[in-house]
Amino acid sequence: MCRRGDWASGILRLSMTLVYDAGGLIALDRGDRSSWVRLAGALRRREVPVTGAAVVGQVWRAAPRQARLARALAGMEVVPLDERSARAAGALLASAGLDDVADASVVLLAWDGDVVVTSDTADIAVLAGHLGRSIAILPP
Repeated sequence: MCRRGDWASGILRLSMTLVYDAGGLIALDRGDRSSWVRLAGALRRREVPVTGAAVVGQVWRAAPRQARLARALAGMEVVPLDERSARAAGALLASAGLDDVADASVVLLAWDGDVVVTSDTADIAVLAGHLGRSIAILPP
């Protein structure tokens, strides 16, 4: 995943990134106003929210009925789950005693200071704790 920075004044400033789990994408798909306001704000600030391909696989069902989700995904970076990432997700799940690959992939995408939008706050917190990541966790 590529992080954007601002080199103004010779100082690199990295911005917080919104990282979407399935619950966050489902809220966008259902047209939840506060979720759309959060996403629109990030896009206005030229931030690129991210999600994992495994997460998209959990929520994508039928293109004609998911126009809102398709629109939201068009503004996000969807990070593939390659073999290296899958192994890291599996190792994280084993250490945490959990089993949701998409959750693990989301936490692996999140850096310190990022915000994970999820309805699965407990498992995301456990996984982040196992990695020592300091992230904010918001419900959709």
